Amino acid sequence: MIIHKIISTTLGIGYIGKGAGTYASIFTCVLWYFLLVNGYELKFAPLAITLLLTVMGIISANKVEILWGKDHNRVVIDEVAGMCISLLFIPVSIKYVITGLVLFRFFDIVKPLGIRKLEQWPGGWGVMADDVLAGIYANIVLQLVVFFTIF
Repeated sequence: MIIHKIISTTLGIGYIGKGAGTYASIFTCVLWYFLLVNGYELKFAPLAITLLLTVMGIISANKVEILWGKDHNRVVIDEVAGMCISLLFIPVSIKYVITGLVLFRFFDIVKPLGIRKLEQWPGGWGVMADDVLAGIYANIVLQLVVFFTIF
């Protein structure tokens, strides 16, 4: 069970308490930027890692739900996966990473366009699905920002 606590809390970030989801998202942005901007990017590695994190999140959220209850605030792996989705196929630059962070947190907190309904899915699926969709929405808007080079 300890491995599921480590995964679901993203190495313990979930234990911070209030704002842990934002801290997990920021942590993800910092890792994404420094790992990918320095040439460590492999063509499909970000996508593969994002898929792996999502699957691990579903499994771990299912396991810790038994201990902590449905979608406990300690579980922040969903924010990590959603943040990764927000940044997929986006040029790695500080301005785009920060814009992705703002967009993802907006969609994750406000939960428009059917995002809130996905929280009702059972177990780890419900924990992860709303953040996956928030990440997809953030990515679409960010793709438009990049395409139109708004800034």
